[in-house]
Amino acid sequence: IILRLSRLGARLTLTTNGTRLHEFADVIKQAGINSLNISLDTLNKERFIMMTRRDHYDRVRSNIDLMIAEGIHVKVNVVAMKGLNDGEINDFIQWTKDAPLHVRFIEFMPFSGNRWNSERVMTWQQILEVAGSAFDVLPLEREAHETAKKYTVPGHQGSFAVISTMSAPFCGDCNRMRLTADGKMKNCLFSQTETDLLTPFRNGEDIVPLIYQSIRDKKKALGG
Repeated sequence: IILRLSRLGARLTLTTNGTRLHEFADVIKQAGINSLNISLDTLNKERFIMMTRRDHYDRVRSNIDLMIAEGIHVKVNVVAMKGLNDGEINDFIQWTKDAPLHVRFIEFMPFSGNRWNSERVMTWQQILEVAGSAFDVLPLEREAHETAKKYTVPGHQGSFAVISTMSAPFCGDCNRMRLTADGKMKNCLFSQTETDLLTPFRNGEDIVPLIYQSIRDKKKALGG
């Protein structure tokens, strides 16, 4: 699938938990993928096992090093949560000192089944306050439609960012549209509805009007 997509001429990235990247390093390079999002919510091995129910921490860390060595830009996604991993924020930022990676702290968002609680949200402002207690933090220029607020620490090879979905939504500038694995278009991560594109496509119908309608139906903020 990745190799077929690579022939479309689009820029490809991949989001992964990183456990099997060593098996697909050649495919990733062959497909021209030069940026990866790797989910890693803790730098503590015991906590990793508790959170994921899998003993794959060492494998994920070695695969991150492997991807960096292969010249791929690695973004590490960290869902920051009070009482769970908020004490590791500066550990992640310290990681960017000698590694050319980009850590992205993501505010805990409410999705079905994830036991969301507003009191567990580590906000953008709180993350910056913690970072500022240990580092000189400088903001980086924001690009159009970017979902992350980016920062750097002088002397660090890498950088970090905060995706402030809950405390400072960026919905007015967001141009993200999502296509689910079963052929549905989702115009917002929080959207309660989806537009079926696969069924009419298989029936030979023109799906372009459906795509435009899905875009027009996008809510002002946070899926309404």
